[in-house]
Amino acid sequence: MNMPDPQAMASAWMSQMTDPSAWQAMFGATPQGASPVAGLLKDAGATIPPQAMESLRNDYLQKAAGLWQEFLAGKTPSLTDRRFAAPEWLSNPMSAFSAASYLLNAEFLTAMADAVETGPRERQKIRFAVQQMVDAMSPANFLATNPEAQQQLIETKGESLTRGLSNMLTDMQKGRISLSDESAFEVGRNVATTPGQVVFENELFQLIQYTPATPTVHQVPLLMMPPCINKFYILDLQPENSVVRYTVEQGHTVFLVSWRNPDASMGATTWDDYVENGAIKAIEVTRAISGADKVNAFGFCVGGTIMSTALAVLAARGEQPAASLTLLTTLLDFEDTGVLEVFIDETQVAMREKALAKGGLMPGRDLATTFSSLRPNDLVWNYVQSNYLKGKEPPPFDLLYWNSDSTNLPGPMFCWYLRNTYLENNLKEPGKLTVAGVPVDLGAIEAPVFVYGSKEDHIVPWSSAYGSMHILNPKNAQANRFVMGASGHIAGVINPASKNKRSYWTNDAAAAPKGKAKAKAKAAASAQEWFDGATEHKGSWWPEWAAFLAEHGGKEVKAPAKAGSKAYQPIEPAPGRYVKVRAD
Repeated sequence: MNMPDPQAMASAWMSQMTDPSAWQAMFGATPQGASPVAGLLKDAGATIPPQAMESLRNDYLQKAAGLWQEFLAGKTPSLTDRRFAAPEWLSNPMSAFSAASYLLNAEFLTAMADAVETGPRERQKIRFAVQQMVDAMSPANFLATNPEAQQQLIETKGESLTRGLSNMLTDMQKGRISLSDESAFEVGRNVATTPGQVVFENELFQLIQYTPATPTVHQVPLLMMPPCINKFYILDLQPENSVVRYTVEQGHTVFLVSWRNPDASMGATTWDDYVENGAIKAIEVTRAISGADKVNAFGFCVGGTIMSTALAVLAARGEQPAASLTLLTTLLDFEDTGVLEVFIDETQVAMREKALAKGGLMPGRDLATTFSSLRPNDLVWNYVQSNYLKGKEPPPFDLLYWNSDSTNLPGPMFCWYLRNTYLENNLKEPGKLTVAGVPVDLGAIEAPVFVYGSKEDHIVPWSSAYGSMHILNPKNAQANRFVMGASGHIAGVINPASKNKRSYWTNDAAAAPKGKAKAKAKAAASAQEWFDGATEHKGSWWPEWAAFLAEHGGKEVKAPAKAGSKAYQPIEPAPGRYVKVRAD
C-alpha cells in the first residue's frame, strides 16, 4: 500500500492555508456561491472586522504550523478532549493528528463566531449554528476516522457493524436515538413507585396523594407541580433519588399533579385552561382533601411558571392560598433565556402561531429534538458513536429513560407561552397580561419563596432563576431564599441528600432580615452580587429546602389514615393512567 508523504501533505496544506483565495473560499464568495460560513453571516447581517479576521488567521496559521512540526517530528499531540480519550486515538499517529487538527479548526471557528459584529441575540444564533457544525464535524462521528470503532470492527470480525446497523434501523423506526436500555424500566414498576392514590382527575390532569411515611405530618400539605413539557416522574424516579419520596419521609402530606399527555382531543387547550382547570383546580382539591386553608406550593420549570401564574390569578380574586412557594429552575423573568433564544424570534413564533394557535399539537418528539440540540455531544453524537459505529447497547439509566418519554403540548397553549414569555417577556409586568379573566401581577402573591437555580443550567440560567427574587413577595422580601446548586437543569435538581454529592451555594447575609430598607436593597441585588457573597457547601441542597418547608408546614398532626375524602374518593393507585400514555 502506498502511504502518503507527510512532508508533501504538510507543504500542500500550509500553502493552501496561506493563500488568501483559499480563505476567500472558506469565508466569502466563491464561483459556486457563498460558503456556508459566509452565508450564515450574511443571513444574520453580521460581519467580522478585517483586523480581527487577520489576527485569527495569523494565530491559526501559527498553531497549525506548530502542529505540523510535531507531526513531522513523530511527536504525538496532546488530546484533552474527552471524545478522544481512548488509547486508540493516541496509538495511531494519523488519528491523533486528525483529532488535533479538528480541535484546532473548532477553536478557530468558535473564535470567529465570537468575533462577529452584530447584536447579542444574532451573535448567540451564529455561535449556536457554528457549534452545531463543529460538533457534527468531529472525526469521532464517522467510521472512516474513528479508530475506536475500527478496532471494534476488527475485534468482532464485523459483528459490531452489523449490530450498529440494526440499532440504527431500530431507532429510525422509533424516530429518535436510544439513550438508555428502555426495556430496563417501566413506569409504576421501578420508576414512579412511591405509594399513593389518584384522588382526582379531569381532562387535563390527575392529582396523586402519596401515602404518609411518618406517624405525624405537617398540617400544611405540599402541592407539587411538575412541568407539562415532561412526565412528572422526574420527581419520582427510583427510591434512592426520588424528590417525592424524600418529602414524604420528611413528614409532609404530598399531592402531585400528573399532567395528561395531550392527544388530538386537547388540540384547542389554552394557557388559561392549564392555569384554571389545572393549577387552580389542584389547589382547590388539595385544600378540600387536607382540610388546610393553605398549601405549600411547588413548581418545577414550566410547572413553576404555571403555579406562579395561578397564584397571581387567585390573588387578583382576593385569595392567598399559599403558605409558601418553591420554584425550581423556573423562569418568571424571561429577559435572559440562555441558548434557547436561538429558537425564538418573531418569525419563528409567528410561524408556530400560523400552524398551531387555532388548534393542533406541538409534537413531543420535536420538543425533545430541540432540547437534545442544546447538548449535541452528550445527547446525540455520543450515542451515534456508541450505538451505531461501535454496535453497543446503551446501558439502563433512569434519567435518560425519562428524557426519552416525551409529551405533546396543545398548540394554543404552546403559542401563548412562546409569545408572552420567551418573546415579549410580558408575564413579569404587573397587569400587562390577563389570564383566566383577571390581570396578572406576580408581585401580589403574598408568600415566602424558596428559589433554586442550577449553576450550569443551559435551559434556565441560574441568574435568570434568581430574577424571581426581584418579582415575588416584595412586601416581605427578607423571607425569600435563593439557593444555587451545582450541575445542570435536571442533574442539579435530582441530587439526593443521602448520596452527599456535588455542592450548593447559599448567601445567608442576603436572606437575613435587617430592616426594611436593607432587606429591600438586598432583594434588588444582582445575581452576581449574590454569588460574590455566597458560601459553597458540599453535598445536596435538599436539606436546605426541607428546613424551609418545615418552617412553613404548620404544626404536627396525625397522618391521614387513607387517601382522599368523602367528596374525593381514590380512583386508582399511583402513578395513575395519565403518566403511562406515550407520545410516540
